[in-house]
Order: sequence, then C-alpha cells, then structure tokens
Amino acid sequence: MRQSAFHLVVMISLLATRPLNGQDKLKIYISVDIEGVVGVVSDQHMDPSGFEYAKAREWMTGEVNAAIDGVRAAGAAEIVVSDSHGNGQNLLVDRLPKDITVVRSWPRPLMMMEGIDSTFDAAIFIGYHTSTANPEGVRAHTFSSGRVADFRLNGISMPEAGVNAAIAGHFGVPVILISGDAACVHEAQSLLGDIEGAVVKWPISYHSARTLMPEVAYDLIREKAKRAVERIADFEPYRLDTPITLDLRFKNYRPSQVLSLLPIVERTDSHSIRFVGKDVIEVSRFLEFIFSYDGSLAP
Repeated sequence: MRQSAFHLVVMISLLATRPLNGQDKLKIYISVDIEGVVGVVSDQHMDPSGFEYAKAREWMTGEVNAAIDGVRAAGAAEIVVSDSHGNGQNLLVDRLPKDITVVRSWPRPLMMMEGIDSTFDAAIFIGYHTSTANPEGVRAHTFSSGRVADFRLNGISMPEAGVNAAIAGHFGVPVILISGDAACVHEAQSLLGDIEGAVVKWPISYHSARTLMPEVAYDLIREKAKRAVERIADFEPYRLDTPITLDLRFKNYRPSQVLSLLPIVERTDSHSIRFVGKDVIEVSRFLEFIFSYDGSLAP
C-alpha cells in the first residue's frame, strides 16, 4: 500500500512538471510590434524614413531578446518570433539568438500570428499598442492607423492583441504576457484576463509618452516573461464563439463601397462592412486580403 502511494505521488509530480506540448521543453511564440516599444513615440520611430527608426529597431530587438532570455530562464526551448510591424522587416536578425526562427514580411494568412499552431504552449506580445477605439495610448489603431475607425469581432471592440489572442486561442494557445504602454496593458488585461503586463511607458498623447530607459525596460520584460512562463498553468486560451462576425468601419467611405461588391461582404452603412467567417482563421485571411491587396501588385 505504501509503495503504491509512493508511485502515485511520483506520477503526479512528473505530470505536473511535464511541458504542455508533450515535448522535452516549452515552445513559445512571440509576436512583436513597434509602437509599444520603449522610447517609441512618433512616425520618426516607426517608418524606415524616420531619423530615429534605426534606434527604434535596436530597442525593438532588445525587447525581444529580453523576452527570450526570460522564457528560457523559466524552461522554454523552442521559440518562434513574428516581426509584425510595417514591412515586417524591422528586427535586427543578426542580433537575435542563432537557435530561434523569425517570420518576416508579408502577406501572411495569419497576419501577426503567422507560424503559430497547436504545438505551442504559450504566446507573448511585445511592443503592442491600444485599439483604434481607445482614446488613450501611443499610436492607437487596429491594423491600419490611416484606414480603420472601428474594429469588432462578435460585437466586441478589438485591439490587435484581442484578434491575435483569438488566433492563438483557435489553436488552444494562451497569451501569457503583453508589453507596451500603460493603456495597452490595461486594455489587454481587461479583455484577456490576468496576463502578465510589462509597462515600458505611459502615454501622454497619440505621439507622446513618458518612457523608461531601454535597459530598464529590458530588465522588466525579462522578469515578466520568466514570471509568465512560471505561471503558465494559470492562463486559458482566448476563444470566440463561431461563426465569427467581423464589423469593420473605415475612415473613408470608398473602401466599404468597393468591398461590398464581393458577395461575401455586406455594407452595413456608408463607412462599414460586415464579413462572417466560419472561424477566426477565415476572418484573418479576409483581413490580410483587405490590408495587402493592391491592383498594381507585381513580382
């Protein structure tokens, strides 16, 4: 009887420490944007033509490296990073660890979450920002700052973090950490629950913030990433009921007019359309079409 009890305790201990994906160590997906990165406040940091863009790329890469250090300190082994801002070619890949992989450039069916699947144990969002409907936050927008005025899934106003969490959730993968400004972290936690949050700056206006220094931000992200993986059992995937209704309101009327020519699109008012997808993957592919297609596309 004592021997059986001992064996039971050993089995429970092994199961408790076994990685969720059944592999030797944890597998983590990191999606990274730039608007929420430490020090970033204006177009001068977000576009290759900006005079401080080169510095912003360094800060962005530094935050990703800090997140990698943190999750590895907690036992992560395999890491995929998605470069998800602008042209998708922002990270300084020669300054990243040699044993990770990076998703770069566009188009991608899963947008900012390309490469994720059910083999991952958790997802992390670095350098994120608030939604287009949020009156606070540095560079608040949802996928397109120049085109989108409102973005909803199943009637819920969504930041990019929400959409991307739903994509991760489709594969059963929870989001465990987000970094960005204070408004971004609050918005994401209000939607996704008690995920870890690394606040690296405090928004003053659309193009202004009070910011930490880069090394301090890296230390914070490293600490929060480690803590998030240590708490991995506390988090649940964020899932939306299917089918999924996308309601998209544009800042101009012509996009809704032209898109409504597609039989799969309903024009709900002068500036808005509705698309119903069987799941969030179908919605993601539709969004990638909207934001990537250009009639002048050529090799």
